[in-house]
Amino acid sequence: MSVAAEASAPSPATSRLVTDGRMSVARGAPISEEPALGALTFPGFLDEVCARYSEREALVEHRPDGTVLRWTYTELREQSLNVARALVGAGLGKGERVGILMSNRAEFLSTVFGVAMAGGVAAPLSTFSTAAELEYLLQASACTILLGEARVLKKDYAALLSGIDPAIAQGEVGAIVSETLPYLRHVALLDLASAHGAIESWQDFLRRGERVPPRQIAARSGQVMPADTAVLFFSSGSTAKPKGILSAHRGVTIQMWRMARLQDLATDTRYWSANGFFWSGNYALALGATLAAGGCLVLQRTFDPVEALDLIERERATFMFAWPHQWAQLIEAPNWASADLSSLVQIDHRSPIAAHPTVASTYVEMRNCFGNTETFTLVTGFPANTPDETTRGSHGPPLPGNVIKIVDPLSGATMPLGERGEVAVKGPTLMLGYLGVPLADTLDEEGFLRTGDGGYLDQDGLLFWEGRLNDIIKTGGANVSPLEIDETIRRHPAVRRSQTVGIPHDTLGELVVTCIVPRDGELLDEDGVRAFAREHLASYKVPRRVLILTEDDVELTGTDKIKTAELRQLATRLLANQH
Repeated sequence: MSVAAEASAPSPATSRLVTDGRMSVARGAPISEEPALGALTFPGFLDEVCARYSEREALVEHRPDGTVLRWTYTELREQSLNVARALVGAGLGKGERVGILMSNRAEFLSTVFGVAMAGGVAAPLSTFSTAAELEYLLQASACTILLGEARVLKKDYAALLSGIDPAIAQGEVGAIVSETLPYLRHVALLDLASAHGAIESWQDFLRRGERVPPRQIAARSGQVMPADTAVLFFSSGSTAKPKGILSAHRGVTIQMWRMARLQDLATDTRYWSANGFFWSGNYALALGATLAAGGCLVLQRTFDPVEALDLIERERATFMFAWPHQWAQLIEAPNWASADLSSLVQIDHRSPIAAHPTVASTYVEMRNCFGNTETFTLVTGFPANTPDETTRGSHGPPLPGNVIKIVDPLSGATMPLGERGEVAVKGPTLMLGYLGVPLADTLDEEGFLRTGDGGYLDQDGLLFWEGRLNDIIKTGGANVSPLEIDETIRRHPAVRRSQTVGIPHDTLGELVVTCIVPRDGELLDEDGVRAFAREHLASYKVPRRVLILTEDDVELTGTDKIKTAELRQLATRLLANQH
């Protein structure tokens, strides 16, 4: 039975309201009742999908040099085995973390699976990171090995890493001794012709595995348990610095199998996505779900709208996953009108992309859902193709194994049914914890994670999410911390006050706007402030607009803090008047 058919009738994923008729608690069906789950470790997952789909195409990548790389499932496993052998040859121990600094290319997949096969923990790192952000991520993750690519767009990672610590430029390959990054001992980069100081070329790195027998990797893979740590992802969350979030093999693989079912993917799916696999959402919904279904990933290293349309047409992509601001760029691309997008049969029929004259889709995406990195994506939701009369504008019931409750944000007490409060969750995909934070300090006394998001449950156990309770800005599909932006901009010598807010935006969701009060006698302009921010922040964190205000414009609390709600209203009015 297809997911579309299941959506119209009760299924094992239907939520069960746990209440005495008064309290806001909803429970999903037991995880044991969830259909289509397979092996619950990364090595087991790879073995299972490769056995099922061996000679089917797992991925295709059009490379910058004009070549086209195609791997079958068998080849993906062979390439992953090569990486695993090389990691063992480089001395990787059980549970050690391996940083992965790559865009969406074939080697990202072979590396993330290879790390797991060797018994390590994969730590995907954002290629948007500035030098300062990358230094923080490497320090926080305590990676012993870093595998990446030499260059992504304008970023030269060999130079960036050498700038973080000269020991990387001057040291011995495989034996880095760094006080800045005291755990890092080995770096290897793709597309590097030869060693660069202590940085090894990818070819030389793979040669380290030639003396490691495949049976040793099989033995290591066999001792990987579902409860073991699988990945370390970073999320801005509600603090100024990204939070490291550890997740178990079981939690991540549940979502990989689950998302194939919920998105109604099949073996003929050819899935194109615009977003990095170093974000948990794209990892689960695109990478994991496509492989779980036996489909093919149409890889694009970094988003370019012209290239994207060309790839979708040439590779006959059937599914596309992008954010609304990327839709706008696709529609504005010079090859939009001439592109043949008729293969896109799984694009939401209400999407602007579906308005293209060559697209004829009736698909309804899995849009009514809620989750976060701490739960390795979704904890509530309806499957694709669920009709509007069923979703009723909600964000769905708890997925199998999950429990949702609504609590008072201050006291933590469970709210009466139907009343608004903070969303709290627990379930089989819940994180193992934040780096450096005891789990007991993160969960409440019943084991729930309080998400910082607001909403309520109705009498049918459906969650109605109403946004963040704090000031985190959701822009273009990414979470941006205003604290981090303001900490950076306040370092500008001419800035007295800085407060960043999110303003509703049609395509981005929220526009990142920084409001500044200059120091007396200082002159600031929007372009200058954005240029200063760009030196220290990843591109998606740089404010789209900067408003220069006076002290009289800014309302303060009794403790001299800016009233952000009033400031947001002011910024909205000022921007509207500029149009």
